[in-house]
Amino acid sequence: MQEAIIAILNSYGYLGVFLLIMIENVFPPIPSEVILTFGGFMTHSTRMTMWGVVICATLGSVAGAVVLYLLGRFLSVERLERLFDSKLGKILRLKKEDVKSAEKWFVKRGNKAVFFCRFIPIVRSLISIPAGVAKMRVPMFLLLTTVGTFIWNVVLVYLGRVTGDAWDRIAHYIDIYSEITLIILAVIFVILAAIFVSKRFKNQPIESVKKIPLDKDKLDKNGK
Repeated sequence: MQEAIIAILNSYGYLGVFLLIMIENVFPPIPSEVILTFGGFMTHSTRMTMWGVVICATLGSVAGAVVLYLLGRFLSVERLERLFDSKLGKILRLKKEDVKSAEKWFVKRGNKAVFFCRFIPIVRSLISIPAGVAKMRVPMFLLLTTVGTFIWNVVLVYLGRVTGDAWDRIAHYIDIYSEITLIILAVIFVILAAIFVSKRFKNQPIESVKKIPLDKDKLDKNGK
C-alpha cells in the first residue's frame, strides 16, 4: 500500500494528498502517517510547500469527516432506538435508554471528544459518526474537526520535511504509536463491554419451568 500511496502523490501532488486523506478518513486502515510524512518530504524535491500539503490534507480530512457525520445523521437516535428494541437488541440486553444516555453524554462532552479524538488512530475518523447521531451543530463540528486535524497534519508534515530521506522512519514510529494506541483502546473496550454485560445479566430473573397441571380424575381412573 505504501508504494501505491507514494506513486499517487508523485503523480497528482496536492490533489493526491487531498483525495488520499479524504479516503483515509472514511476508510481508516489507510495509513495517514505515510501520506503526510512523505508529503512533507516531497516539499524538498517538488514545488509543493509544507503549508500547501497541510491545507490540502486538512481539507481532505474535513471532507471525509463530513461524509461520516452525514452517515451518523442518517442513522439518527430514532433508528438506533428501533435497533436496540429489536430481537437482537433484547438478546444483547440493549435498551432504548442506552441510546438516550449516550446522546446525553455526547451533548455534554462531545466538543472535547471530537477535538481530542483527532489525535487517536481509527477513532479520529469514527468519532464523526456519533457526532452526527447526536446532531452536533455543524459549525462547531467543522471548527473542532478543522483545528484538530490541522494540528495533527502540521506535526506529521513538518516531521516529514525536516527528516528528509528518513521520512519513512517517522512513519514507522507513528505506526507503532497507532498500534499501541489501538491495543489500549481494545483492552478498554473489552473491559467496558464486560462490565456492561455483567451488570445487564446480573440478577436477571430466571424463568421457572411451567408445571403442567395434573388431572386428578384421570389419575384415579388409571389407578395411579
